[in-house]
Amino acid sequence: MKTHRQIRQRRLVAAWLLTPLLCLAGTGLAQAADATQAGIPTQPPVVTVQPKTFSPRLSAYGQVVPTALVKVRVVNAGVVRDLRVLPGSVVSAGEVLAKLSGTRMQALLTQRETAVHSAQARLDAARQALAIARRQLAAQLSTRQAVDAAASELAAAQAARQTAQAQLDEARDLQVFKAPTAGAVVAVQAANGEELTPGQTLLSLQPAGKLWIRAEYFGADAAAVHVGMRGRFEPAGGGDAVAVKVSTVGASLDADGGTQVGLSPAQATGTTPWKSGQWGTVTLDGAPQAMLAVPTASLILDRGHWWVMVRTAHGDEPRQVMPGPTRGWQTWIASGLRPGEQVVAQNAFLEYHRGIAHAYQPPD
Repeated sequence: MKTHRQIRQRRLVAAWLLTPLLCLAGTGLAQAADATQAGIPTQPPVVTVQPKTFSPRLSAYGQVVPTALVKVRVVNAGVVRDLRVLPGSVVSAGEVLAKLSGTRMQALLTQRETAVHSAQARLDAARQALAIARRQLAAQLSTRQAVDAAASELAAAQAARQTAQAQLDEARDLQVFKAPTAGAVVAVQAANGEELTPGQTLLSLQPAGKLWIRAEYFGADAAAVHVGMRGRFEPAGGGDAVAVKVSTVGASLDADGGTQVGLSPAQATGTTPWKSGQWGTVTLDGAPQAMLAVPTASLILDRGHWWVMVRTAHGDEPRQVMPGPTRGWQTWIASGLRPGEQVVAQNAFLEYHRGIAHAYQPPD
């Protein structure tokens, strides 16, 4: 019984001591509520605007394309045979690609061979005539002029023989199509058994290592691109980025208003860093410049214009600004602010529209 009485007395003492504290807490909450109802908000935090170095980055989509294609064409009419290469086949310089036959090609070869035989017969006759003229001159049965004439005929016969043989070798070479350079077959425009006319394309080759990136830039980005700019190419399918440099800038606009930019590897390497047809993002680094930066959360869009809340001696005031590029959590400001000014960094939108609730009247 005595124990229960002591516990009851202790509870009464504790309640008596806590009563003033609860009264003070209630008074504080009531004062905070009164302050809120009175429209006295706490000031949001601000940041001081300072110049920061900014390197503009110009981005565009680009594709790896050949700088040029080598077309293997037919010089004389004939029928294609022994064509074994396919689109995508990799060939080496001088490799046989196909052969050309047919009645027209055979007729050309026969004509060239006949010309060689005729030239050889003339050469043999000129050699015999010169030998006879020299023996007659030694026996005083001929003159020096006759020997000189026989020597001139021999020289002409030798030249004709060389010309005829060269023409025959040319006709034989025309029977065989060889790769003019190492590379990959891009397209095949003929098939075995097809008769081709002079000038017709047999196939197209993409020379090995002759690849670059073709990107298209628009507007202000296109005006800022110049030859020598450096950047990187990030393949869309993943993989390591490749350092690139601007090699050419188109002198005229395309039909869609863009400017064609050609890029090549920044460093010459023995291997090709990309594949033909590959897509990716080309990012070029512009010249560094100093600009004012603010947190992106500080910007407020209202009626088509951008604003920030600037803290002054008279309170937070709206200021119209011209935003520049954004990177991460920061946005660079092109105009509208001065170094050293303080900008509201949190709840800027609420601060800008403070008092709108008082002006809003719900309908009856």
